[in-house]
Amino acid sequence: MHHIEVSIPSFRSEGSTVEKGYTVFKIEVLMCGRQHTVEKRYSEFHALHRMLKKIIKPPEIPSKHVRNWVPKVLEQRRQGLELYLQTIIMENEVLPKIFLDFLNIRHFPSLPKTESCGSFETESDESSKLTHQPALLYQRDPYLLPASNDTFSNMVIEGVIRGIFYPDFQPR
Repeated sequence: MHHIEVSIPSFRSEGSTVEKGYTVFKIEVLMCGRQHTVEKRYSEFHALHRMLKKIIKPPEIPSKHVRNWVPKVLEQRRQGLELYLQTIIMENEVLPKIFLDFLNIRHFPSLPKTESCGSFETESDESSKLTHQPALLYQRDPYLLPASNDTFSNMVIEGVIRGIFYPDFQPR
């Protein structure tokens, strides 16, 4: 079962004239139960395809040369681009970094796609590595009974510890 699902539910035309206009595709990304939206032009899909060809064997991408303003043709392109993204996800065990960046998904290097549930903000490789930082440092074990010279011992901790570990202990 895959943890990343993509769909392209809609598109819209931008620009003031047919000659200078372009189409923006709305990509919905569902990952680990969270959804976000990314908007991309066809030229961005085409650039992704060129970069992916250097790394993997991507599926065919819908033709670059179409009459952009014919609704039926735009709908076919939308369906083709949606299938393109879904096929990349299904056919690759580890998704390339460039693909995750395209979908605006933070990635964890070397994790297969079924384990890489991160946030949706793209970050650098350095900041996406998991690190551990200690929260507190104790000079001695805080769960041991207070030192005998401690005149104000913590009665709650002392009572809990004695109750759990020394149930037959008689108080002083």
